[in-house]
Amino acid sequence: MAFVLVGTAGAAYLYLKHLEGNVTTEDVGSVADDGFSKDGAFNILIIGTDKRTGAGNEGYGDKGSVGHADTTILLHVSKDRTNATAMSIPRDLVIDVPDCQASDGSTIPGTQDVRFNTSLGQDGRDPGCTMKTVEELTGVDVNHFVMADFNAVKTLTTAVGGVKVCLTKAVNDKESKLKLPAGESTIAGEQALAFVRTRHSFGNRGDLDRIKVQQQFLGSLMRSMTSGDTLTNPTKLIKLANAATKALTVDKGIGKASTLKDLALELKKVPTKNITFLTTPVGDNPADGAVKKTVIVDEAHAPQVFTMIKNDVSFTEVKAKEKKEKAAVAARLKGTKSAADEVRVQILNGGAPAGSAQEELTYLQTEAGVRKSDNAGNAEKTLAKTTLEYAPDQADQARRLAAIMGLSGSAMKPGKSVTNSQGLPTMTLTLGEDFKGAGVKMNSSSAATPDVRKTTADQAQCAS
Repeated sequence: MAFVLVGTAGAAYLYLKHLEGNVTTEDVGSVADDGFSKDGAFNILIIGTDKRTGAGNEGYGDKGSVGHADTTILLHVSKDRTNATAMSIPRDLVIDVPDCQASDGSTIPGTQDVRFNTSLGQDGRDPGCTMKTVEELTGVDVNHFVMADFNAVKTLTTAVGGVKVCLTKAVNDKESKLKLPAGESTIAGEQALAFVRTRHSFGNRGDLDRIKVQQQFLGSLMRSMTSGDTLTNPTKLIKLANAATKALTVDKGIGKASTLKDLALELKKVPTKNITFLTTPVGDNPADGAVKKTVIVDEAHAPQVFTMIKNDVSFTEVKAKEKKEKAAVAARLKGTKSAADEVRVQILNGGAPAGSAQEELTYLQTEAGVRKSDNAGNAEKTLAKTTLEYAPDQADQARRLAAIMGLSGSAMKPGKSVTNSQGLPTMTLTLGEDFKGAGVKMNSSSAATPDVRKTTADQAQCAS
């Protein structure tokens, strides 16, 4: 929700100086970056709090909530702005909350094996604590946070003229007060809030299915805002920007008008077809017994998801930008390619994380069909860039491996072959510090993604 709010405010940058007074800022110290850089990838933690402040929100359940992290999305925007990933983090995910610093400088002790949503509000924890919790969970450096409350949903959907949603069956939820027919409807205000809060009418009536519905809602809201004249009509835009900024709380690093403008304009560069929504891979918590109430991290799939976000790898196929290389270097990629099972290569680790050579070997043998490959251990020196050295008569093999790995012409080094353990000539692939993970193309255009459910913002879906 806040992702769209920030983008809206940025679209009205000529009016931002006036709007700046609407935005609430919170100082979370050094946890958040000081300012915003337009030159690299960035990560924003979007937090939807369940605090019942604001007119009309007193009647909702749990009215005494201190404001937990009820809906949380880690938004990663790629360095080249071709893609973005919005990963939802379930509120009922069991994690460890680290020690955090309170506003008065004291330390709030961490807690182990607790719900993720307690990283905010509980014991006086601020959004900075939620940022630290996410960093420890994922290994991703979180640069800033944006926080929104119930009024954000109500005011923004009203200002935009409503959001189209679709249901596979009629809903009449007495708890959330959502009542909609099957098929397509346009919702705003209280009805929109009921839609994103409803749990008991979708899927297995749990939070994971509510997350799917919220992601569908966000995609629809983004399409509504980028279609028609919403962002070009001054009257609509000013109304929308006022509603958006009044609903936001951000860290001081992005609280200035000029900074908010810069951030939002960078967000607008990402095509909706390349904005991926997914959820942190999780499984049932065995400690719950027969009645499942919480979830735990799926160690089989989550680490690769976290690594892809950390290494700025897209979850959608993005047309890679070709690097400008001299004709002679670029020509190394042109020509016939051997079959994958004819490629013979030894792999060295020359600066990649420990274990990378074996992981890449496993990927090449089991997924890419390069079965004549060996792990040759560590290289004699560290390399900044991954290289592939080959003899002239191995050029066909080199081009096939380059295509599999997304290597550039400059990464291909004509030279000589070496002899492998079977006494046969083989190429040498040395993984440098730029290596992004097994199965991940070096040009970052895509990767062999894990088996996780994902959608993109341009897809219209019906909630069920």
